[in-house]
Amino acid sequence: MLKDNFFKRVEAKTNISKDTILSLASKLQNGNMKDEKVLKEVICELSSMTGKEVDEEKQQKIVDTILSDKVPDNVEKMF
Repeated sequence: MLKDNFFKRVEAKTNISKDTILSLASKLQNGNMKDEKVLKEVICELSSMTGKEVDEEKQQKIVDTILSDKVPDNVEKMF
C-alpha cells in the first residue's frame, strides 16, 4: 500500500482526500465496468473530484462508448 506521504502530497495538490481516492479505486476494482449504474457513479465521482461538470447527454455518451467497447486510444477525443 502506498505511504501516507503520497496521499498527503496528492491531497495538497488536488484537494482530494485519501478516502475519496481509495473509494474510487475500490469501485473501479470491484465494480462491474459493464454495469451502467456503476459507470455513472464513477463518472459522477470523477466529475465531482475534478470540478468538471458532465451533463446527462455527455454522461450517456461516455457510458455507451464504454459499454460498446469503443473507447478510443486517445480518450480526449471523446470530449
